Amino acid sequence: MTQQLLQQLVEMRGIETQYVDAWGKPATIAESSKAKLLNTLGYDTSSDEKIQSQITQDIKSVWLSPLNPVQVVRNTQEINLAVRLPIELVNDDHTLTVTCENGDVLTHQFTPVDQEMTTMAHIDDVEFHEYVLTLPLDLPLGYHDVALSADDDEFARSRLIVAPEACYTPKEIREGKKIWGLSVQLYCVRSEKNWGIGDFSDLALLIEKAAGVGADFIGLNPIHALYPANPNACSPYGPSSRRWLNYLYIDVTAIDGFEDASVQAVVSSDEFKATLEHARNVEHVDYEAVAHVKLAALKAVFDAYDAKYLRKNTKQNKAFKAFVEAGGESLDMLAVYDALQSHLKAEGKDSWGWPVFPQEYKDYHNPAVAKFKRANEQDVKFYLFLQWIAAQQLELASSKATDAGMTIGLYRDLAVGVSEGSAEIWGNKDLYCTGASVGAPPDILGPLGQNWGLPPMDPRKLYEQGYQPIIDLFASNMASSGSLRIDHVMALLRLWWVVKGDNAKDGGYVYYPVDDLLGILALESHRNQSLVIGEDLGTVPEEIRSKLADNGVYSYRVFFFEQAEDGGFFSPSHYPVQSMSTLTTHDMPTLIGYWHCLDLELGKEIGLYPTEEILQTLYADRHENKQAILDTLHGHGSIGDNVGHDVNYTGMNRELNNGMQVHMAGGSSALLSLQLEDWLEMDKPVNIPGTFDEYPNWRRKLTENIESMFDRHDINELASKLTHARKQASQG
Repeated sequence: MTQQLLQQLVEMRGIETQYVDAWGKPATIAESSKAKLLNTLGYDTSSDEKIQSQITQDIKSVWLSPLNPVQVVRNTQEINLAVRLPIELVNDDHTLTVTCENGDVLTHQFTPVDQEMTTMAHIDDVEFHEYVLTLPLDLPLGYHDVALSADDDEFARSRLIVAPEACYTPKEIREGKKIWGLSVQLYCVRSEKNWGIGDFSDLALLIEKAAGVGADFIGLNPIHALYPANPNACSPYGPSSRRWLNYLYIDVTAIDGFEDASVQAVVSSDEFKATLEHARNVEHVDYEAVAHVKLAALKAVFDAYDAKYLRKNTKQNKAFKAFVEAGGESLDMLAVYDALQSHLKAEGKDSWGWPVFPQEYKDYHNPAVAKFKRANEQDVKFYLFLQWIAAQQLELASSKATDAGMTIGLYRDLAVGVSEGSAEIWGNKDLYCTGASVGAPPDILGPLGQNWGLPPMDPRKLYEQGYQPIIDLFASNMASSGSLRIDHVMALLRLWWVVKGDNAKDGGYVYYPVDDLLGILALESHRNQSLVIGEDLGTVPEEIRSKLADNGVYSYRVFFFEQAEDGGFFSPSHYPVQSMSTLTTHDMPTLIGYWHCLDLELGKEIGLYPTEEILQTLYADRHENKQAILDTLHGHGSIGDNVGHDVNYTGMNRELNNGMQVHMAGGSSALLSLQLEDWLEMDKPVNIPGTFDEYPNWRRKLTENIESMFDRHDINELASKLTHARKQASQG
């Protein structure tokens, strides 16, 4: 096989062959990886003839499309559209008709040969020319349809997206206000009333309490839809759909109809009460138990609500139908998937995801699925109802933040992908490359690389679909919130693809249309008045950092990673203003865990470190880092002299814990996020990356109910210090 021919196809499909690794050294992907990645994208690389044929076909398909499927332009730029036509049409008069999103219709007539010709090609012995047409129209922000016609005969369509220059930032933050907030994994929350897992009513209460002590936002884990029939698939970062919500966060008791006698008969049974008591008292979230009681109660509530409202001409039924209609195919797909998975599980069939469904059910668009939907209409309606209720309860919690005057309110978290067996892939197989998974190349934290088990989107298919899947993702995740954190934001530029069966280190980068995606992000950010935070940790190319900053995306700065070459820690006063800073994250130990090396101890217990030598190196590094932290805290006067200067004799205590948090609050980042676990001085992490069954990831609860937490003098005192430090920092 001619490597030159293979390389041509590699470059056409945006596969990067050389990159700079996490240590700043040049790295090259293997020749075998190039071919495998092309195979995953649907190419046959078995011979030169086949590669050449596919290159020719790809080029031909572009030339036979008079307009590109979609184009994103900023509202400060000229609108330049590429038009490709056979030579016999280039002297004819043509009309471009733009139907704006608001219904306005604008037209522009032109003759192609009078425009600037950029290139030409011969396709099947026909000469084609490409012209660039400057559209002299003033278009509003939004999504517009473009039609190309000649002699009133329309022969091409396209989508034109007009976006602002940068993402939205609230006025107060633009004017220099520096704020703090709490980040929390919602499932971890304990309260006097919840059913063993935090819910949207708990969130509303947390918002009220936190706002009362000076917080301007509550940051959440991804609250994406998981799997009702497979509750132990509980990672918020491996969802079934990123557009819809996890029904487990519904507060069943807050739904109209809960007091109905038929519902009370279910929830007052001895078996139900025993399971509920277990779910509430157990140390870790028992997803099986929580799902058992919630589904039983929700089905009873649904039956009562359905009979009372959804089978009649009521305002509730009109609102429900409007929600379902707005959700379109995506919502229907999820509801049908959830009903089908539950049905297969009840029959004792393999059901963890669509790859193991019976053949006739492996694709949402199959006739057998439509038949199942008709035969199980009420079950599907139940899952639609859950999404409707979840959306209402989330919106109610968000409105509490508005009422409390929070600058941001809720900030949500968008996961980097969906799991292999997800409803999202089941309904759009063309878009996803299921022969690969997203991950990361080797870096300091993961020397073997990482494979996250999340099939990537094919960038070309995304383009051909007019970017609609991305538009839907951004819009739905900015709903009922004031900010969106994008996990692994580098995905807007490139993703590390690992072919199924390969080691993570043998993957390669595939590029995405970053400028287009950032334009869409900016447009949705303004529409939803949502500040955007990009989680830019790991192997981060410099080009994405500057692009994100220019596009108004806030960087994500973690104290423990902000180190100088000499090992000292940068002062938070040197962090970019356009950033959200934090001490630690859901993938890291708590402050106590870090200081007492409990994460290293735990890692040793569960076999995370291949050799004792690696573990001892980590211990030595931690010891040095802790000393550097003490030095910087004392150097800035963030802790008193009663906290020791020598790490050998200084353990973590409340003053050191609080001192670290207040130290961050004096920094220059516009936003500061603190973990509720560190307020409660907890020692166990919520997640240990690289583990599956070795540790109860995504299950550890908070140690205290939120009702009593904010009655504590020490917590109120800490909140007061944080608020004061942020005000001081705002005044600069």
